[in-house]
Amino acid sequence: MSKLPVDSLAFALLQAAQVVAAVAAGRSLAEGLPAGVPAPARPAVQDLAYATLRRFGRDDFFLDRLLAKPLSEPVVRALLLVALQRLENRPQAVHVTVDQAVEAAGRVAGGRLRGLVNGVLRNYLRQSEMLVVAADADPVAAARHPAWWLASLQHAWPAEWPAIIDAGNAAPPMALRVNCRRTTRDAYRGLLAAADISARPVAEAGLALTRPLPIDRLPGFADGLVSVQDPGAQRAAELLAPAPGSRVLDACAAPGGKTAHLLEMADLDLLALDLKPARCRRVEESLTRLGLTATVRAADCALPDTWWDGRPFDAVLADVPCSASGVVRRHPDAKWLRRPQDIAGFVATQARILDALWQLVRPGGKLLYATCSVFPEENAGQIVRFLAHQPTARRCHEEQLLPDADHDGFYYCLLAKPG
Repeated sequence: MSKLPVDSLAFALLQAAQVVAAVAAGRSLAEGLPAGVPAPARPAVQDLAYATLRRFGRDDFFLDRLLAKPLSEPVVRALLLVALQRLENRPQAVHVTVDQAVEAAGRVAGGRLRGLVNGVLRNYLRQSEMLVVAADADPVAAARHPAWWLASLQHAWPAEWPAIIDAGNAAPPMALRVNCRRTTRDAYRGLLAAADISARPVAEAGLALTRPLPIDRLPGFADGLVSVQDPGAQRAAELLAPAPGSRVLDACAAPGGKTAHLLEMADLDLLALDLKPARCRRVEESLTRLGLTATVRAADCALPDTWWDGRPFDAVLADVPCSASGVVRRHPDAKWLRRPQDIAGFVATQARILDALWQLVRPGGKLLYATCSVFPEENAGQIVRFLAHQPTARRCHEEQLLPDADHDGFYYCLLAKPG
Protein backbone atom coordinates (compact mmCIF):
# COMPACT_ATOMS: atom_id res chain seq x y z
CA MET A 1 0.00 0.00 0.00
CA SER A 2 1.51 3.34 -1.03
CA LYS A 3 2.24 5.98 1.56
CA LEU A 4 0.10 9.06 1.94
CA PRO A 5 1.69 12.22 0.48
CA VAL A 6 3.03 14.26 3.40
CA ASP A 7 1.40 17.40 2.02
CA SER A 8 -2.05 15.80 1.85
CA LEU A 9 -4.93 16.38 4.25
CA ALA A 10 -5.20 12.60 4.67
CA PHE A 11 -1.65 12.47 6.03
CA ALA A 12 -2.34 15.31 8.48
CA LEU A 13 -5.61 13.72 9.61
CA LEU A 14 -3.95 10.37 10.26
CA GLN A 15 -0.99 11.86 12.14
CA ALA A 16 -3.32 14.00 14.26
CA ALA A 17 -5.42 10.91 14.96
CA GLN A 18 -2.36 9.12 16.30
CA VAL A 19 -1.72 12.06 18.64
CA VAL A 20 -5.32 12.07 19.88
CA ALA A 21 -5.24 8.29 20.37
CA ALA A 22 -2.05 8.64 22.42
CA VAL A 23 -3.71 11.21 24.68
CA ALA A 24 -6.77 8.99 25.05
CA ALA A 25 -4.37 6.25 26.18
CA GLY A 26 -2.98 8.52 28.91
CA ARG A 27 0.02 10.18 27.27
CA SER A 28 0.53 13.93 27.30
CA LEU A 29 0.08 15.95 24.14
CA ALA A 30 3.79 16.80 24.07
CA GLU A 31 4.66 13.10 24.19
CA GLY A 32 2.05 12.22 21.59
CA LEU A 33 3.17 14.61 18.85
CA PRO A 34 5.13 12.37 16.45
CA ALA A 35 8.75 13.43 16.07
CA GLY A 36 8.98 11.83 12.64
CA VAL A 37 6.47 14.15 10.96
CA PRO A 38 8.30 16.28 8.35
CA ALA A 39 8.62 19.93 9.36
CA PRO A 40 6.32 21.27 6.60
CA ALA A 41 3.48 19.02 7.79
CA ARG A 42 3.85 19.64 11.54
CA PRO A 43 1.76 22.85 11.75
CA ALA A 44 -1.25 21.18 10.11
CA VAL A 45 -0.92 18.09 12.32
CA GLN A 46 -0.63 20.20 15.47
CA ASP A 47 -3.57 22.41 14.53
CA LEU A 48 -5.80 19.40 13.93
CA ALA A 49 -4.73 17.62 17.13
CA TYR A 50 -5.09 20.68 19.34
CA ALA A 51 -8.46 21.64 17.85
CA THR A 52 -9.75 18.10 18.35
CA LEU A 53 -8.69 17.97 22.00
CA ARG A 54 -10.17 21.41 22.72
CA ARG A 55 -13.60 20.13 21.67
CA PHE A 56 -13.18 16.46 22.59
CA GLY A 57 -16.26 16.35 24.82
CA ARG A 58 -18.48 17.54 21.98
CA ASP A 59 -17.26 15.21 19.24
CA ASP A 60 -17.12 12.25 21.62
CA PHE A 61 -20.81 12.99 22.28
CA PHE A 62 -21.46 12.84 18.53
CA LEU A 63 -19.59 9.56 18.12
CA ASP A 64 -21.53 7.87 20.91
CA ARG A 65 -24.67 8.54 18.89
CA LEU A 66 -23.24 7.73 15.47
CA LEU A 67 -21.59 4.39 16.27
CA ALA A 68 -23.80 1.33 16.58
CA LYS A 69 -21.28 -0.35 18.89
CA PRO A 70 -17.96 0.57 20.55
CA LEU A 71 -15.03 0.88 18.16
CA SER A 72 -12.08 -1.27 19.21
CA GLU A 73 -9.47 0.39 16.98
CA PRO A 74 -8.33 3.52 18.91
CA VAL A 75 -6.65 5.28 15.98
CA VAL A 76 -9.78 4.96 13.84
CA ARG A 77 -11.94 6.36 16.65
CA ALA A 78 -9.45 9.21 17.00
CA LEU A 79 -9.51 9.74 13.22
CA LEU A 80 -13.29 10.13 13.40
CA LEU A 81 -12.91 12.70 16.20
CA VAL A 82 -10.38 14.69 14.15
CA ALA A 83 -12.61 14.56 11.08
CA LEU A 84 -15.74 15.55 13.02
CA GLN A 85 -14.15 18.69 14.41
CA ARG A 86 -13.00 19.65 10.92
CA LEU A 87 -16.46 19.04 9.47
CA GLU A 88 -17.99 21.47 11.98
CA ASN A 89 -15.15 24.00 11.82
CA ARG A 90 -14.77 23.87 8.02
CA PRO A 91 -18.30 23.42 6.62
CA GLN A 92 -17.18 24.72 3.23
CA ALA A 93 -14.87 21.71 2.84
CA VAL A 94 -17.02 18.80 4.00
CA HIS A 95 -16.56 16.67 0.89
CA VAL A 96 -12.77 17.03 0.98
CA THR A 97 -12.71 16.19 4.69
CA VAL A 98 -14.80 13.02 4.24
CA ASP A 99 -12.79 11.91 1.22
CA GLN A 100 -9.44 12.44 2.91
CA ALA A 101 -10.56 10.85 6.19
CA VAL A 102 -11.60 7.73 4.27
CA GLU A 103 -8.23 7.78 2.48
CA ALA A 104 -6.48 7.99 5.86
CA ALA A 105 -8.60 5.12 7.22
CA GLY A 106 -7.26 2.96 4.42
CA ARG A 107 -3.87 3.05 6.17
CA VAL A 108 -5.21 1.75 9.51
CA ALA A 109 -6.32 -1.78 10.47
CA GLY A 110 -5.64 -3.06 6.97
CA GLY A 111 -8.12 -0.62 5.50
CA ARG A 112 -11.10 -2.71 6.66
CA LEU A 113 -12.75 0.28 8.39
CA ARG A 114 -12.84 2.64 5.41
CA GLY A 115 -16.54 1.97 4.91
CA LEU A 116 -17.31 2.59 8.58
CA VAL A 117 -15.47 5.93 8.56
CA ASN A 118 -17.28 6.96 5.39
CA GLY A 119 -20.66 5.94 6.80
CA VAL A 120 -20.20 7.62 10.18
CA LEU A 121 -19.10 10.93 8.68
CA ARG A 122 -21.90 10.96 6.10
CA ASN A 123 -24.43 10.11 8.80
CA TYR A 124 -23.10 13.03 10.81
CA LEU A 125 -23.67 15.35 7.84
CA ARG A 126 -27.24 14.08 7.45
CA GLN A 127 -28.01 14.32 11.18
CA SER A 128 -25.83 17.31 12.10
CA GLU A 129 -28.65 19.71 12.89
CA MET A 130 -30.27 17.28 15.32
CA LEU A 131 -26.91 16.26 16.84
CA VAL A 132 -25.83 19.85 17.40
CA VAL A 133 -29.08 20.66 19.20
CA ALA A 134 -28.60 17.61 21.44
CA ALA A 135 -24.96 18.50 22.13
CA ASP A 136 -25.83 22.07 23.04
CA ALA A 137 -28.30 20.73 25.61
CA ASP A 138 -25.74 18.38 27.20
CA PRO A 139 -23.55 20.10 29.84
CA VAL A 140 -20.31 18.25 29.03
CA ALA A 141 -20.75 18.37 25.26
CA ALA A 142 -21.69 22.05 25.34
CA ALA A 143 -18.84 23.04 27.68
CA ARG A 144 -16.28 20.65 26.12
CA HIS A 145 -14.91 20.05 29.63
CA PRO A 146 -15.24 16.98 31.89
CA ALA A 147 -18.19 17.04 34.27
CA TRP A 148 -16.07 17.21 37.42
CA TRP A 149 -13.95 20.06 36.01
CA LEU A 150 -17.07 21.97 35.02
CA ALA A 151 -18.58 21.47 38.49
CA SER A 152 -15.37 22.72 40.15
CA LEU A 153 -15.38 25.88 38.06
CA GLN A 154 -19.06 26.52 38.73
CA HIS A 155 -18.49 26.17 42.47
CA ALA A 156 -15.37 28.35 42.55
CA TRP A 157 -16.47 30.97 40.03
CA PRO A 158 -20.30 31.10 39.98
CA ALA A 159 -20.39 34.28 37.87
CA GLU A 160 -17.21 33.85 35.83
CA TRP A 161 -17.27 30.16 34.89
CA PRO A 162 -18.89 30.59 31.44
CA ALA A 163 -16.16 33.02 30.41
CA ILE A 164 -13.47 30.67 31.77
CA ILE A 165 -14.96 27.81 29.74
CA ASP A 166 -15.15 29.93 26.59
CA ALA A 167 -11.52 30.98 26.99
CA GLY A 168 -10.44 27.39 27.56
CA ASN A 169 -12.12 26.29 24.33
CA ALA A 170 -10.60 29.05 22.20
CA ALA A 171 -7.31 29.07 20.34
CA PRO A 172 -4.75 30.88 22.52
CA PRO A 173 -3.45 34.35 21.75
CA MET A 174 0.24 34.79 20.97
CA ALA A 175 2.30 37.33 22.88
CA LEU A 176 5.98 38.21 22.99
CA ARG A 177 8.37 39.44 25.64
CA VAL A 178 10.99 41.83 24.34
CA ASN A 179 14.53 41.28 25.61
CA CYS A 180 15.23 44.73 27.02
CA ARG A 181 18.96 43.96 27.20
CA ARG A 182 19.11 43.87 23.40
CA THR A 183 16.38 46.22 22.20
CA THR A 184 13.32 48.19 23.29
CA ARG A 185 9.68 47.38 22.91
CA ASP A 186 9.11 50.33 20.57
CA ALA A 187 12.13 49.41 18.44
CA TYR A 188 11.03 45.79 18.17
CA ARG A 189 7.48 46.82 17.35
CA GLY A 190 9.00 48.77 14.47
CA LEU A 191 10.73 45.60 13.25
CA LEU A 192 7.41 43.79 13.35
CA ALA A 193 5.70 46.56 11.43
CA ALA A 194 8.43 46.44 8.77
CA ALA A 195 7.68 42.72 8.41
CA ASP A 196 3.94 43.50 8.12
CA ILE A 197 3.22 41.96 11.55
CA SER A 198 0.68 43.83 13.67
CA ALA A 199 1.11 43.98 17.46
CA ARG A 200 0.06 46.07 20.46
CA PRO A 201 1.80 46.68 23.81
CA VAL A 202 0.92 44.46 26.77
CA ALA A 203 2.45 44.09 30.24
CA GLU A 204 5.68 45.98 30.93
CA ALA A 205 7.78 44.57 28.10
CA GLY A 206 5.34 42.60 25.99
CA LEU A 207 3.62 42.74 22.63
CA ALA A 208 0.43 40.90 21.70
CA LEU A 209 0.29 39.79 18.08
CA THR A 210 -2.91 40.35 16.14
CA ARG A 211 -2.47 36.88 14.60
CA PRO A 212 -0.29 33.97 15.76
CA LEU A 213 2.57 33.02 13.46
CA PRO A 214 5.57 30.65 13.41
CA ILE A 215 8.54 31.82 15.47
CA ASP A 216 10.83 31.69 12.43
CA ARG A 217 8.86 34.64 11.06
CA LEU A 218 9.68 36.78 14.11
CA PRO A 219 12.47 39.26 13.32
CA GLY A 220 15.56 38.55 15.41
CA PHE A 221 14.08 35.61 17.33
CA ALA A 222 17.16 33.44 16.76
CA ASP A 223 19.32 36.36 17.88
CA GLY A 224 17.52 36.67 21.20
CA LEU A 225 15.61 39.89 20.62
CA VAL A 226 12.33 38.41 21.75
CA SER A 227 10.66 35.37 23.35
CA VAL A 228 7.16 33.96 23.20
CA GLN A 229 5.49 34.39 26.59
CA ASP A 230 1.93 35.02 27.69
CA PRO A 231 1.38 38.40 29.41
CA GLY A 232 0.00 36.58 32.44
CA ALA A 233 3.23 34.60 32.75
CA GLN A 234 5.22 37.82 32.44
CA ARG A 235 3.67 38.96 35.72
CA ALA A 236 5.96 36.61 37.67
CA ALA A 237 9.17 38.55 37.07
CA GLU A 238 7.33 41.87 37.31
CA LEU A 239 5.98 40.98 40.76
CA LEU A 240 9.11 39.37 42.20
CA ALA A 241 11.31 42.19 40.80
CA PRO A 242 14.56 41.29 42.61
CA ALA A 243 17.06 44.11 43.04
CA PRO A 244 20.23 44.02 40.91
CA GLY A 245 22.85 41.78 42.44
CA SER A 246 20.29 39.70 44.36
CA ARG A 247 20.74 36.00 44.97
CA VAL A 248 17.68 34.46 43.36
CA LEU A 249 16.22 30.96 43.12
CA ASP A 250 13.85 29.91 40.34
CA ALA A 251 12.76 26.64 41.88
CA CYS A 252 10.72 25.05 39.07
CA ALA A 253 12.35 26.76 36.13
CA ALA A 254 11.65 24.82 32.92
CA PRO A 255 11.11 25.75 30.18
CA GLY A 256 12.93 28.89 31.28
CA GLY A 257 10.72 31.81 30.28
CA LYS A 258 10.43 33.26 33.77
CA THR A 259 14.13 32.63 34.47
CA ALA A 260 15.07 34.57 31.36
CA HIS A 261 12.68 37.40 32.15
CA LEU A 262 14.22 37.87 35.60
CA LEU A 263 17.70 38.05 34.07
CA GLU A 264 16.56 40.46 31.37
CA MET A 265 15.34 42.81 34.10
CA ALA A 266 18.50 42.85 36.26
CA ASP A 267 21.95 41.35 36.81
CA LEU A 268 21.35 38.53 39.27
CA ASP A 269 23.11 35.60 40.91
CA LEU A 270 20.41 33.17 39.81
CA LEU A 271 20.06 29.44 40.40
CA ALA A 272 17.48 27.67 38.22
CA LEU A 273 16.32 24.20 39.23
CA ASP A 274 14.18 21.58 37.58
CA LEU A 275 13.65 17.91 38.26
CA LYS A 276 14.65 16.49 34.89
CA PRO A 277 17.96 17.02 33.07
CA ALA A 278 16.18 17.24 29.71
CA ARG A 279 14.06 20.12 30.99
CA CYS A 280 17.16 21.81 32.37
CA ARG A 281 18.70 21.66 28.91
CA ARG A 282 15.70 23.57 27.59
CA VAL A 283 16.37 26.30 30.16
CA GLU A 284 20.02 26.44 29.13
CA GLU A 285 19.14 26.62 25.43
CA SER A 286 16.75 29.50 26.06
CA LEU A 287 19.34 31.41 28.08
CA THR A 288 22.00 30.86 25.42
CA ARG A 289 19.73 32.22 22.69
CA LEU A 290 18.99 35.31 24.77
CA GLY A 291 22.60 35.90 25.81
CA LEU A 292 21.89 35.35 29.53
CA THR A 293 23.73 33.44 32.24
CA ALA A 294 22.50 31.44 35.24
CA THR A 295 23.43 28.31 37.14
CA VAL A 296 21.08 25.53 36.03
CA ARG A 297 20.82 22.27 37.98
CA ALA A 298 18.64 19.18 37.93
CA ALA A 299 17.34 18.76 41.47
CA ASP A 300 14.20 18.39 43.56
CA CYS A 301 13.58 21.86 44.96
CA ALA A 302 11.60 20.36 47.86
CA LEU A 303 14.73 18.52 49.09
CA PRO A 304 17.21 21.35 49.78
CA ASP A 305 19.62 19.03 51.60
CA THR A 306 20.46 17.48 48.22
CA TRP A 307 21.46 20.72 46.47
CA TRP A 308 21.46 23.82 48.71
CA ASP A 309 24.80 25.31 49.77
CA GLY A 310 23.35 26.95 52.90
CA ARG A 311 23.38 30.53 51.60
CA PRO A 312 19.91 32.08 51.82
CA PHE A 313 18.19 33.68 48.85
CA ASP A 314 17.00 37.27 48.59
CA ALA A 315 14.15 36.22 46.32
CA VAL A 316 12.57 32.88 45.42
CA LEU A 317 10.18 32.10 42.58
CA ALA A 318 8.06 29.05 43.37
CA ASP A 319 6.21 28.38 40.11
CA VAL A 320 4.87 25.09 41.40
CA PRO A 321 3.42 22.07 39.54
CA CYS A 322 -0.34 22.42 39.22
CA SER A 323 -3.44 21.28 37.36
CA ALA A 324 -2.77 23.73 34.47
CA SER A 325 -6.46 24.62 34.65
CA GLY A 326 -5.66 28.20 33.63
CA VAL A 327 -3.86 27.23 30.43
CA VAL A 328 -6.02 24.45 28.97
CA ARG A 329 -6.33 26.21 25.63
CA ARG A 330 -2.56 25.73 25.28
CA HIS A 331 -2.62 22.27 26.88
CA PRO A 332 -6.06 20.87 25.97
CA ASP A 333 -4.96 17.37 26.90
CA ALA A 334 -4.82 18.42 30.57
CA LYS A 335 -8.57 18.57 31.07
CA TRP A 336 -8.97 15.00 29.73
CA LEU A 337 -5.91 13.49 31.44
CA ARG A 338 -6.60 14.95 34.89
CA ARG A 339 -8.82 13.19 37.42
CA PRO A 340 -10.60 14.78 40.42
CA GLN A 341 -8.21 13.12 42.86
CA ASP A 342 -5.23 14.64 41.05
CA ILE A 343 -5.98 18.06 42.52
CA ALA A 344 -5.33 16.81 46.06
CA GLY A 345 -2.03 15.39 44.84
CA PHE A 346 -1.00 18.73 43.37
CA VAL A 347 -2.01 20.51 46.58
CA ALA A 348 0.16 18.18 48.65
CA THR A 349 3.15 18.67 46.33
CA GLN A 350 2.70 22.43 46.34
CA ALA A 351 2.59 22.52 50.15
CA ARG A 352 5.77 20.45 50.38
CA ILE A 353 7.60 22.77 47.97
CA LEU A 354 6.35 25.98 49.57
CA ASP A 355 7.27 24.88 53.09
CA ALA A 356 10.74 23.76 52.00
CA LEU A 357 11.55 26.89 49.99
CA TRP A 358 10.39 29.29 52.70
CA GLN A 359 13.27 28.07 54.86
CA LEU A 360 15.73 29.25 52.18
CA VAL A 361 14.53 32.87 52.09
CA ARG A 362 16.72 35.29 54.03
CA PRO A 363 15.12 37.51 56.71
CA GLY A 364 13.78 40.50 54.82
CA GLY A 365 13.59 38.47 51.60
CA LYS A 366 10.57 37.48 49.54
CA LEU A 367 8.98 34.49 47.85
CA LEU A 368 6.53 34.56 44.96
CA TYR A 369 4.15 31.60 44.90
CA ALA A 370 2.77 31.05 41.39
CA THR A 371 0.50 28.62 39.57
CA CYS A 372 -1.21 28.47 36.18
CA SER A 373 -4.39 27.26 37.88
CA VAL A 374 -7.83 28.71 38.49
CA PHE A 375 -8.78 26.15 41.16
CA PRO A 376 -8.79 27.87 44.62
CA GLU A 377 -7.43 24.78 46.41
CA GLU A 378 -4.12 25.29 44.61
CA ASN A 379 -4.09 29.04 45.04
CA ALA A 380 -5.65 31.09 47.83
CA GLY A 381 -6.42 27.92 49.77
CA GLN A 382 -2.76 26.95 49.66
CA ILE A 383 -1.72 30.36 51.01
CA VAL A 384 -4.27 30.19 53.84
CA ARG A 385 -2.75 26.86 54.88
CA PHE A 386 0.78 28.25 54.64
CA LEU A 387 0.05 31.37 56.70
CA ALA A 388 -1.55 29.27 59.41
CA HIS A 389 1.84 27.55 59.84
CA GLN A 390 3.94 30.67 59.21
CA PRO A 391 2.02 33.48 60.95
CA THR A 392 4.95 35.91 60.73
CA ALA A 393 5.01 35.73 56.93
CA ARG A 394 3.44 38.79 55.31
CA ARG A 395 1.20 38.58 52.26
CA CYS A 396 2.31 41.60 50.21
CA HIS A 397 0.34 41.07 47.02
CA GLU A 398 -2.16 38.54 45.70
CA GLU A 399 -3.85 38.31 42.33
CA GLN A 400 -5.85 35.75 40.39
CA LEU A 401 -5.83 36.20 36.63
CA LEU A 402 -8.69 34.40 34.93
CA PRO A 403 -8.10 33.42 31.28
CA ASP A 404 -9.48 35.83 28.71
CA ALA A 405 -8.71 37.11 25.23
CA ASP A 406 -5.52 38.82 26.44
CA HIS A 407 -3.86 36.32 28.78
CA ASP A 408 -4.00 32.87 30.33
CA GLY A 409 -5.06 32.07 33.89
CA PHE A 410 -2.48 32.51 36.67
CA TYR A 411 -2.37 32.97 40.43
CA TYR A 412 0.34 34.92 42.25
CA CYS A 413 0.99 35.59 45.92
CA LEU A 414 4.05 37.57 47.03
CA LEU A 415 5.18 36.69 50.54
CA ALA A 416 7.73 38.59 52.63
CA LYS A 417 9.80 37.16 55.49
CA PRO A 418 10.23 39.49 58.45
CA GLY A 419 13.73 40.97 58.77
